[in-house]
This record gives sequence, structure tokens and C-alpha cells, in this order.
Amino acid sequence: MSIYFEQRSLRFLQQLADNNNKTWFDQHRSDYERFVREPFLRLIADLQPALGKVSPRFQADPRIVGGSLFRIHRDIRYSHDKSPYKPWQGARLFHERRREVPSPAFYLHLQPGASFVGAGLWQPETQVQYRIRQFIFDNPASWEAAAHASAVRKRYALDRGGSLRRPPRGFPADFAHIEDLKLRSWALSRPLEDAVMTGPELRCQIEADLRALAPFVDYLCAALDLEF
Repeated sequence: MSIYFEQRSLRFLQQLADNNNKTWFDQHRSDYERFVREPFLRLIADLQPALGKVSPRFQADPRIVGGSLFRIHRDIRYSHDKSPYKPWQGARLFHERRREVPSPAFYLHLQPGASFVGAGLWQPETQVQYRIRQFIFDNPASWEAAAHASAVRKRYALDRGGSLRRPPRGFPADFAHIEDLKLRSWALSRPLEDAVMTGPELRCQIEADLRALAPFVDYLCAALDLEF
């Protein structure tokens, strides 16, 4: 199996967190490209065959611009934090219709001591949130299997990235999965240790995660009338 990331990959991101300014980044841009961007793009390309078997509708796109890899630059236009760079690198394996409609994605995150793999839909607009909630309410047994089966919850956590204080309007408070209806995001994830990110089994583990997370992503696609 291939090794993608090195200790130098993690060390670069840690140093970027400690020196988050354009001067430092420009001086170390070659390290970013060699130890972070290039191996991540190679991993993305290598994941495509396995992803295609999981779903022909999802893509692992290794292009530098417009592909799966997120930019290292932060969007600081509306943020109080004016740090120009993200101290992490992430990639989403996206649905073919992502530019047309909101859609779930698989996600891989590289950050020293905080790497993870996951899938789902993160903080969609209000109308999309309502569609997800209504679908869960109308299809609770399938949701139980996709998000709460013992094999799923043993390995992944349902991310609680913000939720309503009260049940959303129009849904009964005694619904079995009312806490899930309160969510603003629906995503499953599990942490990846630094040793895994820099080890030879990384791709094999991620491919297993793609297969394991597929029913959850399939459910979200069904909620949004997307083919899986």
C-alpha cells in the first residue's frame, strides 16, 4: 500500500497554525505543495475506483482548481478571524450534481491530532433542512438503520454541529428521533490518528469508510431526490 502523508505533512500544518501569515506561507509554499497538496491529490485520484464502486454518482476529482481538494486559503470576508490560511487540509468527494442542488458528500480532513473521515450534509439552507427533517419523520425505520444501527454507531458519531433548542415547528416533541430533527447538519464521522494518516493502510481504511458510510449518504440523497 502507498504512503501519502509524512510527519513533515503534519509538521507543516502545525507550523502554519503557529505562523499564519502570508510571508511565512510564501517562504514555505514548496513544503505545502510537496508534503500536503500533492500527496492529498494523489490520494484523491487513488480513491476514485473504490468510490465508483460505492456510487457512480460521486466523484473524487484530483484537479488543483475546481476539484475535490479545498483551498488552503480562508475566506475572511465575513469573519472576525483574519488568519489567511486554514491550519488543515480537507477534501470532499462530491455528488455529480453538487453545482445544481445541495447534496451530501464524503469528506476527509488532515490536521495534526484532529484528522477525521466522514460523510453527510453540513449546515444546508433552511429549506433543505426542512426536507431532511420531513424525510426522517416520514421514514424513521430507514433512518434508524442508516444513522443508528449498532455497527454504524460503534464506529461513527453523529456530528452535533449545532441544533435547535426546541423541536422544529410542525413536528411532535415525542417523535423517536426528535433530537435528530433538531440538528442543523447531518453528518457521521470518526477520528483518524496521526499514525493512520501517515501509515500505509490509510487508503484501505478510507475505502472501507466509503463503503460503511454509503447507506447514510444514500439516505440523504433520497431525502433530496438525488440518485445514488
